[in-house]
Amino acid sequence: MQKKVSEIVIEFSDLPFSIIPSGGRNYGNRLVIQLQPEESIQLQVLAKEPGSGMHMLPVNLNLDLQQAFSERRAEAYERLLIDVIRGRLTHFMRRDELEAAWAWAEPILEGWAKSGERPRNYTAGTFGPAASTALMARENAVWAEESQ
Repeated sequence: MQKKVSEIVIEFSDLPFSIIPSGGRNYGNRLVIQLQPEESIQLQVLAKEPGSGMHMLPVNLNLDLQQAFSERRAEAYERLLIDVIRGRLTHFMRRDELEAAWAWAEPILEGWAKSGERPRNYTAGTFGPAASTALMARENAVWAEESQ
């Protein structure tokens, strides 16, 4: 991918009716939970601009854990190794979880095998195949990375 980042983006639907027009915005209200490289939580919302006007502006509410805690924190694999040494297995899958994961993934793999279709390749350092952007465009949506 273009950036080394692991994040969860939850985009909230627009209200069916609003007394304050949002104009031609190309982004929605969203919750962004970044897991790597730096942990943070950001709530991106549209808020009415102070004053008598009826204009909406994007506002970010941030919880930046990197900034909040100044001491050095262990990297991801470092934490896993420490957990193994201490016998903490909460970040590891049990056998039944692993079997459930494969039960979910195997029909997808079988479907690809039957249809002859495979995941689309894309150039390293990009956000993915062009077909993914076209898929979103057909639904009148955009990927979070493309709307920033």
